[in-house]
Amino acid sequence: MMRLDKFLCDCRAGTRSEVKKYIKQGAISVNGVIAKRPEVKIDEAKDQITFHGKLLEYEKFSYYMLYKEAGYVTAVSDSRHKTVMEELPENLRGVLTPVGRLDQDTEGLLLLTNDGAFTHHILSPTHHVEKTYEAKLDNPVPPTAVEDFSRGIDIGDEDLTLPAELVILPDVIFDDGTREYGARLTISEGRYHQVKRMFSTVGCKVIGLKRLSIHTLTLEGLSPGEYRKLTPEEVQSLWGEANHM
Repeated sequence: MMRLDKFLCDCRAGTRSEVKKYIKQGAISVNGVIAKRPEVKIDEAKDQITFHGKLLEYEKFSYYMLYKEAGYVTAVSDSRHKTVMEELPENLRGVLTPVGRLDQDTEGLLLLTNDGAFTHHILSPTHHVEKTYEAKLDNPVPPTAVEDFSRGIDIGDEDLTLPAELVILPDVIFDDGTREYGARLTISEGRYHQVKRMFSTVGCKVIGLKRLSIHTLTLEGLSPGEYRKLTPEEVQSLWGEANHM
């Protein structure tokens, strides 16, 4: 059993103050009867709740992906900078939290959820959830780095990094003759500034970074700043064999 207003908020019908207003307006019905009080208890598994005649389906957990733009910090709130939550509609901001973090100057795929176990699964190196990044670099990556990264390298932590897959990309040559170097790196852990620190060990400074994928989930179909809900199949794939949906 749960309060009606909490149920409505969990179903993304609006914020707590908004759903209370909807109830006063007579827009919410419970089993065909117009609801009068936000604190009334309902059975989310059995009762039929409608909003303006539309049946609402309760989901305990929500899973979204965002094409994070550079310039936003990965935080729920920040007094000095724009946060990734500002790229979401208001009714999702009080529900979801980011899964891990992307630096302020990094763009790309970011997951958001209210499922703590899912967050732990994605971030824990013991589950080896692969994340692929594309980096723009100030210097060319030495070919020997491919083998070095595949064995794990020392970035100043107690342990070596886990084995990572490095692909050196063709140089980009601009009209003025300057070059931009690039590489694609797949890692299965998420240490502090790990990608930047790994490239630093081979004499390269990251001047642009984008997360392309997490496991099989990619940015396909999204433009910077856009978001969407994950499908049940995508959530199950990210969980791997352990489906906790």
